[in-house]
Amino acid sequence: MSSINVNAYLVFGGRAEEAIEFYKKAVDADVVMMMRFKESPDPMPGLPEGFEDKVMHATLKLGDSVLMISDGYEEDLEFKGFSLAIAVESESEAERLFGNLAETGTVQMPLTKTFWSPLFGLVKDQFGVDWMIDVKVPEVH
Repeated sequence: MSSINVNAYLVFGGRAEEAIEFYKKAVDADVVMMMRFKESPDPMPGLPEGFEDKVMHATLKLGDSVLMISDGYEEDLEFKGFSLAIAVESESEAERLFGNLAETGTVQMPLTKTFWSPLFGLVKDQFGVDWMIDVKVPEVH
């Protein structure tokens, strides 16, 4: 059986560096690598004017997960139809991460107790990315 990993790849339309700095603080992301368009060994056809210094590709590590980010080739992109989900071990960690994302974002559902989690909430960050934060339920054996 082959091993498959699915990772989110977010395109920020010119705001990737701002997003990377925000995610470093808000969700403790570590930048594993970052390359700008001007650093590409191959020419980048169709690159918008002024995008040479923008992020061609970045890889961020969030715990055991990978989040990939780019500025892409277009501006004013919207994130629709998906959410990034973070499951944490404690209520205090859920409250901290949720608060960081909500500080400059929009709370869609406040952290609350649900039938599947001690705390679960939905927040749209300042870039329009939807996040689901919840506390893992300990496995019972």
